[in-house]
Amino acid sequence: MARPISELPDARHETFRIRHLCETLDEYLEPEQVAEVYQAYLFGAEAHDGQHRLSGEPYITHPIAVARILAELHVDHLSIMAAILHDVIEDTEIPKERVEKRFGKDVAELVDGVSKLTHIHFENKAEAQAENFRKMMLAMTRDIRVILIKLADRLHNMRTLGVMRPDKRRRIARETLDIYAPIANRLGMNNVRLELEDLGFSAMYPWRSRILDEGLRKARGNRKEIVTKIEETIKTRLEQEALNGQVIGREKHLYSIYKKMREKHLAFSEVMDVYAFRIIVDSVDACYRVLGVIHNLYTPVPGRFKDYIAIPKANGYQSLHTVLMSPYGVAIEVQIRTGDMHKVSEAGIAAHWLYKTNENISNNAQMRARQWLHELLEMQQNAGNSIEFLEHVKIDLFPDEVYVLTPHGEIKVLPRGATAVDFAYAVHTDVGNQCVAAKIDRRLMPLRTVLLNGQTVEIVTSKGAQPNPAWLDFVTTAKARSNIRAFLKNLHKEEATILGMRLLNKSLAAHGSGLDNMAEEQVQQVLNEFNFENMEQMFSEIGFGNQMAMVIARALMSGESEAAGESDKTAARPLAIKGTEGTVVTYAKCCRPIPGDPILGFVTSGRGIVIHTEDCKNVAEYRNRPEKWIDVKWEQDIEGEFPIDIRMLVHNQRGVLATIAATLSEMEANIENVSIEERDGLHSTLSFTVSVKHRQHLARVMRRLRSLDMVSRIHRLKR
Repeated sequence: MARPISELPDARHETFRIRHLCETLDEYLEPEQVAEVYQAYLFGAEAHDGQHRLSGEPYITHPIAVARILAELHVDHLSIMAAILHDVIEDTEIPKERVEKRFGKDVAELVDGVSKLTHIHFENKAEAQAENFRKMMLAMTRDIRVILIKLADRLHNMRTLGVMRPDKRRRIARETLDIYAPIANRLGMNNVRLELEDLGFSAMYPWRSRILDEGLRKARGNRKEIVTKIEETIKTRLEQEALNGQVIGREKHLYSIYKKMREKHLAFSEVMDVYAFRIIVDSVDACYRVLGVIHNLYTPVPGRFKDYIAIPKANGYQSLHTVLMSPYGVAIEVQIRTGDMHKVSEAGIAAHWLYKTNENISNNAQMRARQWLHELLEMQQNAGNSIEFLEHVKIDLFPDEVYVLTPHGEIKVLPRGATAVDFAYAVHTDVGNQCVAAKIDRRLMPLRTVLLNGQTVEIVTSKGAQPNPAWLDFVTTAKARSNIRAFLKNLHKEEATILGMRLLNKSLAAHGSGLDNMAEEQVQQVLNEFNFENMEQMFSEIGFGNQMAMVIARALMSGESEAAGESDKTAARPLAIKGTEGTVVTYAKCCRPIPGDPILGFVTSGRGIVIHTEDCKNVAEYRNRPEKWIDVKWEQDIEGEFPIDIRMLVHNQRGVLATIAATLSEMEANIENVSIEERDGLHSTLSFTVSVKHRQHLARVMRRLRSLDMVSRIHRLKR
């Protein structure tokens, strides 16, 4: 049983805090629900008994403060209880099962979702942080209240960050600005987002924050008179038009000023020249009528009007935005919205609890948040690890939006810079995987085309098509990136499996055997010994270079595993390189091997086999690792094109580059890259990366180039 409150340490201070919380809860919760919250407090206070924060305060003051932040949002009593208990599983000896038995499954799941993974070993801090984030986001997809508690937790930690070491303050501030403030923004929780940003900014860049704050205070005195005059003028005109509206002059926040200065390379005075006003009315119809009145009052700036009522933002935010020129020679920014829209703009998804009197208030925010959570779940399933998942979510958290249409008139919201491929994946994963072309406003355009507001996009698909690795260079949405990577990983695994089978058969051939001659019991014994689930996994691990084929071959032949060592390569035939192995066989950029070159293979963990020429200077560095080398040769009738570097000294004359490019094209050698370096006034050095079919093809190309009068010297380049 929890001890009575009077017996707990620092009881007077805690009594004041819990009493203040309960008074807030009494405003909107039933008495029995407030009593349950109080029981959670007694449980948490006893669990944290003896623990203190760096400030010296009893630890329980932090959970109570988190609960108070949530109480201001009028969240349900289970969330308040979970907020009070949110550090119990992580920071005390109390297990989740005990919390569940005492307060129910919902509270236990919420507490567990917020808790970090403190008992699992990770390779490094980045991996641990990414895995903690992944766990929290997945818990959020099951129950949105998890992120509300986590945001309140982070907000109170930021308010009390001053006691931390400077390096730790900066790390937490960076995490807040990179992750938590954008999540609050994505969920439409504007008030929380703004405070997190300003606190994060002052902790990350204390001097910049202080200087901007001082500049803002000085500017405030000069601005006050203009703001008052504009405010009065707008109010008077609204009254003349019989429109009821609340007019509020507002200041920009420090971090938003700083971001605008950096992104647009503006001086502080240029940012502060924009005066911001908000007009709150009672209906959507009134919003558009007020817009007409404002545009008659002041001259609107072309291209600066945005209708987020007809087309809400991704987080459900709705408002009319317009920028006008005032008679005082300064621009004014006006936002026009209804009272309900204003509530949602401030509280976002939390408006579901905060304003229960009108069930339709937060429908937009709720619906869009659910859609985002569904996409998060899909990203998690496709991501290879926690760090990759975190990278995808970060991309998704900064949407400067563009609005495009499907052929049926449906609006798709994409981040600015999104391409036709991003649009295809936004329609459906299968559409993205099978897209081959795009029609933008009925014109056929490349898939990498960046989309603009108002365009109509139609995707052309083909059943046999599949994602191209080159798409990763230009897609911007997390959904597109994660789906392309997931497809390519599966593709790479198939390639690695085929290569691994060939490598193992080659090693077995050195012992005068092959996979077909292996008894099933013998294979199963080796699978168990190396912890392979099946033969496919064994082949793929060999193909990726994570296991040595010779070690597996010896184990299969002898029935027991041996340490990797010198293998008897005398009887083994070299592995034939076909050029169609895919990404598990790569060609070293240091020597650029092509068919016809004497070659060696180097087995690299995670990459498969890297092919080098025998005379490559890097081969000498790897000689002390003979177990990693593998004999390889080119297949007799190899197909495909291989990049090669050539360098030539040419006379400086007009049209030299065009002549050489035309010659290479004539010789069927495709140019992949070119760089020019002037040596003196008479000569220049040209470096080309060209694709050739084989060594004989390269020889013909170089002979033809050498015959040009403008070419003084030419040679194949090896780095």
